[in-house]
This record gives sequence, structure tokens and C-alpha cells, in this order.
Amino acid sequence: MTFTGSGHRDVPSQRRPRITDVLDLERIDEGIYRGQAIPSELSRTFGGQVASQTLIAATRTVGPEYRVHSLHGYFVGPGDSDRPITFLVDKVRDGRSFCVRSVKAVQDGRTLFVMQASFHVRDDDGPEHSNTIRKVPAPETITASFDGTRPSTRFFAKDWEDWDIRIVPSDQFDHDPHDASQQVVWFRSKLPLPDDETFHICTLAYMSDMTLLGSALIPHEGIPVQEASLDHAMWFMRPFRADEWLLYDQSSPSAHGGRALTTGRIFNQRGDLVASVVQEGLTRTLAPGRLAVPIKGAK
Repeated sequence: MTFTGSGHRDVPSQRRPRITDVLDLERIDEGIYRGQAIPSELSRTFGGQVASQTLIAATRTVGPEYRVHSLHGYFVGPGDSDRPITFLVDKVRDGRSFCVRSVKAVQDGRTLFVMQASFHVRDDDGPEHSNTIRKVPAPETITASFDGTRPSTRFFAKDWEDWDIRIVPSDQFDHDPHDASQQVVWFRSKLPLPDDETFHICTLAYMSDMTLLGSALIPHEGIPVQEASLDHAMWFMRPFRADEWLLYDQSSPSAHGGRALTTGRIFNQRGDLVASVVQEGLTRTLAPGRLAVPIKGAK
């Protein structure tokens, strides 16, 4: 399973990089790839960027007969958004039905992220069932775009300008009384994406880090916290397109001790469950006056 990009290239200064730039890695050597620096309003690299680039590096080392079905990763250090990242891929296993890759993302000799990804041969057979989609308003009926009203996400507005993100108002969907915190989000790429399944999977890995940790803070509005992704796991169940509307049904079963657990189910508009996500994140209470996220130029 491979996505054939054009190789590393300079990004014109007059526009922000697109997801095609994010996922266009340069091959350095066997199992070694480099992603270009992606300009950002933040001083630290966005977690979804690192995860998606790490996954695309893994996919470059398996054959087209395999499709990624799961990933598990840990964010172990902050990245500098002004510098490129190198990805080191280890071929853990090559089997007839499954392949496993271990990937390390490094910058200036420091490890930023580690991931294990598993690939399954295409067109295997087995029984089928799926959860059903929650009843929510259509995305076109919700105020367009993510407005970044929460302080910790306001700074992402420019970085996410290529993404149509529409948070469903809390009073417009039925709540599960057993869930402590819930949030529902429609999202998609505003830009048409290549007709390549791997590209859409890796794009969704990028998108899956958007808004998810915020679902843990719904009951705690107004409390300033420091947020950061700590780990990230995904399972890909069915084909989808990331440039078509996807519903991100999010919940947070627990927050305690400065950490919060969040989960997400991702459906297409037909109601098919296409992916599931679990993430734990830092939700540390901030002292008055401290910024929730590291911004360039902030003292």
C-alpha cells in the first residue's frame, strides 16, 4: 500500500501548506523518510501532523496488497513546527495476512512520536456488523466552519483553514445519559483530495486529532487548562473519503489527575462506521495568566 508523492518540494511562501504537502515525504534511504517543515501559528508541531506523517512513512514500506487497519502511538516530546521531521521505519513482521511496522519520528536527535501500525491483506472475508450513527442535523444546517471560540483551540483557526469543521450544538442531538462528556462534530477537507485510499486514511489520521481532546472539557467550560495529546490509537474499518462529510461522535468517559481519556467514532454520511479513535491527553489546570497552548512570539 503506497501513496506516490512527487517527493520533497519547497512550498510557496504566499500560501499555507496543504495536506498534500504534509503527506509528501522525501525518501532519504531504505526505511528513512523526511517531512518538510509545516508553518504553523503554534511553536509546537500539531500532533495530527506528526501522526499522519508517521503513518504515511509506514505505508511506504508495505506492498499494495495490504491496507492499514490500526495504529497505536505515543507523543513523547514536543516538535518544533519550523523544522523538518525524520521518520525511521522498522519492519517488525511481514506475514501472509498481516504486516507490522514500528516507526519513530525524530527531530534533532530527539524522539517526538513512536507508532506501531498493523496492515491487513485486502479483501479478506468474515461476518459483519456495525454501530449506527447518532441522529444529528445535517452539516449544511450548522454554522459553517470551526470558530475556535475555546481559548485552547482559537489559535488553530488559521492552521485549519483548509478544513470545514462544524460542531453540532449541544441542544441539537440526543445525549447518552451514561456518558460524562459528549461532543459531535461534522468535518471534511475543503479541498478535493487524490483518488488514493492510503491518502484518505492518512488524512483522517491528521484530522482525528482535531477537536477530540476538547470533548473532555465540555462539562468544565471556563476552566483554563493546558492541553496536549499523550497517546493516540485508531482502527480503520471501512473505506471512506476525507473530502466528504464525516461525523466525529466524541465522548470522554473520565478526567482525573491532569489527564483525560477521550474516544471517537467516525461515520460517513450514509451512516457507516469507518473508524474509531481513543486518545488520552493532558488536561492540567493552568495558573492564571498562562497560555493554554504555546504560541510563536509569546513570552
